[in-house]
Amino acid sequence: MASKGDLTKARLAESMLELIQTSGYSGTGLNAVIEHAGAPKGSVYFHFPDGKEGLGAAAIDLAAAQFQALIAETAASAARPALAARTAIEALAAIVSESDYRLGCPVSVVTLEMGAESDRLRQACASAFESWIVPTSALLEAGGLDAEGARSLATVVVSMIEGAVIVSRAMRSTQPLIAAADAVTDLIDQRCDASETTR
Repeated sequence: MASKGDLTKARLAESMLELIQTSGYSGTGLNAVIEHAGAPKGSVYFHFPDGKEGLGAAAIDLAAAQFQALIAETAASAARPALAARTAIEALAAIVSESDYRLGCPVSVVTLEMGAESDRLRQACASAFESWIVPTSALLEAGGLDAEGARSLATVVVSMIEGAVIVSRAMRSTQPLIAAADAVTDLIDQRCDASETTR
């Protein structure tokens, strides 16, 4: 069972994550996080001695874990890799739409804002992207691709999804994400079918 301190730490990371999604990293102050989390004033520096940067890294780790869980869930329930990818993208489209286009990917937000300013945050973002590429690659290998081809295609898929989320928010439309789902589905099916014929 989690301690009170652990629960407070988790609540701070969750609040930081939500505020980054809506206000950006630079637009999110520690006081806003404390207020959003309903946490004691000294709790941020108690749980995150390096302040905002440490809290930002924790929020990125949380975002990475959430999307990893989505990948695992869709992979377990889909009959083929292309369908798993489509299901994951459609779930993201629903999240973006239901938030009135206020929620996006916090990892891309922090990468764009802080990638050149903080190596710690850049590394946290790189690790988050890697944590999505690796299981996607494994899913594609299970669909018949070799390791190198699966890794390459997984990187393309994650990159397309990230770009589509940004464009969908800008246009206030899920159409870019749905278009990405169509393109990703076709691409994965083509690659997997091609690998079947060469075996």
